[in-house]
Amino acid sequence: MPAFRLRSNGLTPLYLMRAADALASTTATYAIPLLVLITTGSAALTGLAFLLEWTPRLAAFTFAGSLTDRFGAAHVFRLTNFVRATVVALAAGLLTALPSAGTATTTVVLAFGAASGLLAETSFVAVETLAAEAGRDLGDQVHRVQAAQTGIDQGAVLVGPLLGGVLLLAGPGVLLAVVALLAMTAAVATPVAAAVAADHRRAPSSLITGWRTLRRTPALAWLIGGLAASNLASGVLQAAAPITVIHRFHYSTASVGAVWSAAAVASLLTVIAARRAIDRWSVWPVGAVAAAVSTVACLGVALAPGFAAYTAAVAVLMAAEGALTVVLRTLRARLIPATAFGSTLAVTIIVVLLPLPIAGALVAAVPATGLPHLLLACAVLQGVVLAACFGGLRRHRVACEPPPERVLAAHRSKPVQPVDAP
Repeated sequence: MPAFRLRSNGLTPLYLMRAADALASTTATYAIPLLVLITTGSAALTGLAFLLEWTPRLAAFTFAGSLTDRFGAAHVFRLTNFVRATVVALAAGLLTALPSAGTATTTVVLAFGAASGLLAETSFVAVETLAAEAGRDLGDQVHRVQAAQTGIDQGAVLVGPLLGGVLLLAGPGVLLAVVALLAMTAAVATPVAAAVAADHRRAPSSLITGWRTLRRTPALAWLIGGLAASNLASGVLQAAAPITVIHRFHYSTASVGAVWSAAAVASLLTVIAARRAIDRWSVWPVGAVAAAVSTVACLGVALAPGFAAYTAAVAVLMAAEGALTVVLRTLRARLIPATAFGSTLAVTIIVVLLPLPIAGALVAAVPATGLPHLLLACAVLQGVVLAACFGGLRRHRVACEPPPERVLAAHRSKPVQPVDAP
């Protein structure tokens, strides 16, 4: 899509779209469990809300990649955010008319969470495809675009929970109205020329296409497997955070947002550092160090004796995951062919996110007093799987390098042939 080729201002629309879309998604994601906990006071329903929010997100990837490959990423992104703005505005109207608590209110919140999650992930696939398109013009500097995109996402994670907590003080209707406004901003920011680009070639695409591409890319497959285990631990942490902060440490709902805001600051700084570290040491060493730190931090979250230690451990964990995200997105942009990018991206996201609804189900099933033990078990599993995956990834380090370095490495590994060799 030529509108996103790197020119003097070629990335400005992309960054604005990404910022508005990410802020709408994170605000809704972290506010919905709080809404359920406030309206019902039930830890089990809070875990159920997390499960119901993430299950449609996974369902979205069964068609989002194919839509992007067939109709163009910008067009899908624009239309999805228009639909999301409409759905959120409708939910805001219903919550304004309904009582502040009760079965009807809880039902609307859960239904909104499911619809919002589905639309958020569809737009995510589209905008991630646009980022990869722009990054290809940078060659071996593709990780810089991916770091910028990750930084925008982490900035949204920083602002989103805090914004959600503040808006909840004014009421659920106000919160959802702001989310609808952000979704509309993302849609309007999409250049019309890009959304209806005539030179987009519709490619036959499906999850099978993406799965076959992933199987032919062992370096990416190893990393996806490790991050799936990591996401199980972080999913349990996210689903259990309101319960842990409010019922275990006896802090307010605003403190839940403060925990995630502190974590987002640490993650944002780590994303900047990861970009420079990849410049110097390449992808594999940065990913291996981030994986080790993530495992240790997860153990620290499970064993934290107080709120301060818990907040610090969460911040370190999310910082390490920020670096891992840059590594993952860089490898995806380098290794996935453009013709099947949307479908392959969808498959990788399904594998990485599949543990999240499982995490919600585990939090719903385990008593509040058993959550630290659950997180400790997830941390141990994460460490074992990440160690195995980065060990396997080490055998494919050449494939992880940018194309110019990969070519040089391949030439260095081959014996010199005589000039007249056949």
